Amino acid sequence: MAPPRSIGTTVLGIATAAFLALSLTPAHASLGLPRVVAVEASARTPQVVDTNGVNNNVLVFAQVGDVMYVGGVIGNVQNAARTVTYARSNVFAFRVSTGDVLGFAPAVNGAVWAIVPQGDGSLVLGGSFTGVNGVARRGLARVSSGGVLDTGFTGAGMRSGGVTDAQLVRGLLIVSGSFPARLLALNPGTGADTGYIRLPVTGTVASNAGATRVYRFAVNPAGTRLVGIGNFTSVGGLARRQAFMADLGASQATMSSWYDPNLAKQCSASILPAYLRDVDWSPDGATFGLASTGFVSKAGDLGLSICDAAALYDPGSNRPRWINYTGGDTLHSIAVTGPVVYVGGHQRWLDNPLGRDSAGRGAQPRPGIGAIDATTGKAISWNPGKTRGVGAKVLYVTSSPAGLWVGSDGRMFHGKVRDSLAFCAMPSA
Repeated sequence: MAPPRSIGTTVLGIATAAFLALSLTPAHASLGLPRVVAVEASARTPQVVDTNGVNNNVLVFAQVGDVMYVGGVIGNVQNAARTVTYARSNVFAFRVSTGDVLGFAPAVNGAVWAIVPQGDGSLVLGGSFTGVNGVARRGLARVSSGGVLDTGFTGAGMRSGGVTDAQLVRGLLIVSGSFPARLLALNPGTGADTGYIRLPVTGTVASNAGATRVYRFAVNPAGTRLVGIGNFTSVGGLARRQAFMADLGASQATMSSWYDPNLAKQCSASILPAYLRDVDWSPDGATFGLASTGFVSKAGDLGLSICDAAALYDPGSNRPRWINYTGGDTLHSIAVTGPVVYVGGHQRWLDNPLGRDSAGRGAQPRPGIGAIDATTGKAISWNPGKTRGVGAKVLYVTSSPAGLWVGSDGRMFHGKVRDSLAFCAMPSA
């Protein structure tokens, strides 16, 4: 893959070419897995256990070499054998090769939704917090690999709300959430607004949809297209309900013509009017997938609305290639790995368009996690099964080791205790 074009330093406000060289590609660029991963999860991973009645939940992974950083709603972490307990405040780290929990332990007073490693070894944390290590920081903070707060980094525009996604893209720290601008491109060293993104995000799909926000976004591997999802009705002055695509140009982001008008259709659950929950690009950038909640489609909308379902899009078309329905259960996460599309949530089935909180004709049991053939849109036989709980909110693909990381609030995975965190390796050929 050819490297994407570099954005000029006048936009970034970054002084050194060395930093740019470390940050040319998206931190979350899609990774390919040529085969389906194992159903059995590794026995070496730490356990994220419920703490003082709080249902702990893993929301984000970020790997740097042999170290995995984990964020979410996290209190106590145990070693794989569940013999040692470590107190942590919503973020921790462990060694991938051994599972050993490391000393990284910044005190973050709210959920961590995003972790962005920097070229100098530091990390940007995003979330719903208001303080780090006892210092006021709303939604965005930068810490060293030892957990020390960088007091010179202050996230621009974080007057209210929080951050639910962040990625390093071509030297820009792109962040999204419910803060006033909802989508910004910041200087990753200082947190200052670069001005690269000036796309007003406004409106709400319903009075009970909560704050206007860009909940999640994904950038294609070339770093030239961004798809965002959330609660909004207009982006960049164009009508866009729940999803939009932006083109990432040399000097600024501009709106793309892509849009699926059927995303204006509501699902059957009126309490979930903004129902998209995750987005991910394929490794070749040819497709992207969406995952959703919302309960089942309304009468006449089956095959059009993406309700409690996964869908795969060609960015040149405003209709998905396929939609795979759960029949009434939420999907929180999606990972498009090439031949396989993995989905996580608290679903009971896939291939269930006729189900209504039930197994319809042809439904395939896939409790908590499943996999879909990217070409046919049908569930494949991979079926480890996991505790459903609220559901798997993050699926994270890595190349070393090659496999799929699953973050959730579920205790069991394929019949073994893998509390809230599991890794399924890709078998060798």
